Amino acid sequence: MLNWFKEKKQAPVSATFQILGADMHSHLLPGIDDGAKTMEDSLALIRSLSAMGYTRLITTPHIYKEYYPNTPDIILGKLEQVRQAVAEAQIDVTIDASAEYFLDEHFEQLMEADLLLPLPGNHLLVEMSFFAPYPKLHDVIFRLRTRGYRPILAHPERYLYYAGDIEQFENIRNYGCLLQVNLLSLIGHYGKPIKTLAFKLLERGWVDFLGTDMHHAGHAERLNTLLQGPEIARILGKYEFKNSGLVARDETTPNKPYSPKPL
Repeated sequence: MLNWFKEKKQAPVSATFQILGADMHSHLLPGIDDGAKTMEDSLALIRSLSAMGYTRLITTPHIYKEYYPNTPDIILGKLEQVRQAVAEAQIDVTIDASAEYFLDEHFEQLMEADLLLPLPGNHLLVEMSFFAPYPKLHDVIFRLRTRGYRPILAHPERYLYYAGDIEQFENIRNYGCLLQVNLLSLIGHYGKPIKTLAFKLLERGWVDFLGTDMHHAGHAERLNTLLQGPEIARILGKYEFKNSGLVARDETTPNKPYSPKPL
C-alpha cells in the first residue's frame, strides 16, 4: 500500500469521471477491432461511459496492419455511423475518433507519408508489444515531435519489462512522450504486478492521462467497481491529468515542430 493511501480512514465514496471530462482511449466503433462488435454493443458502452461522468469520448481503434489494418477513412466512416446512432438514442455525449497505433514498420511508413489520425492538439496514442520494447522507440518519438505530433504511450504499466528499471519511463517522458495509464490497472484487472507499476508511476507524477481502454461490457462493470471505492476519488483529487485539455480537433493551426530534450 502506498504511503499516500495511509491516511485517516474514510467511508467509501462513489466517484465519477466527470473531472476528467474526456476519455481518450477506448474501442467503441463496431466491428473493426477487438472492441465493440455491433452497433448495439457500441451504444451500450457509450451509455455506460456517459453514466460514469464522461462528456467527451475520443475512441481509438487499433491500427495494427497484421491484425487490424484500419485506415483513417475506415475509422471516420464508422465514426459517422456511431454519431448518428448516438444522436438517435439521445445519449448526451460528444464522440470523436483517433487511433491506437502499434509501433512497427507499418506505423513508420504511415508516419513518413503523413497518414496519421491524431487526437486533438496533434496528440498521438501509440502502443508497443507486451513482450519487448520497440527497439526504435526513442527515434520514433523524435521523428513524431519534429513533425509536430505529441506522442502518448498507451498503458505503460503493462510493459512489465521496464518494471525493474522504472527510470526508463522518466527517460521516455523527458524525450517528449506522455504516458497514459489504464483505469482498469488501478483495480488489478490485468494482474497485481501491473497494478503495482501503475501506482508507482502515479506516485512519481509521471502519468499524464487516464484512459478506460474500454472494449466490452466486462470492462464497464469493472470500472463501476472502481468508482465505488475510495482509491479513485483520492487519485482524481490528488493528481492533475490532461484529459480535459483534449477539447476539440484544431484543423486550422499548422503542425509546429518540437525540440526534444536529450536523454
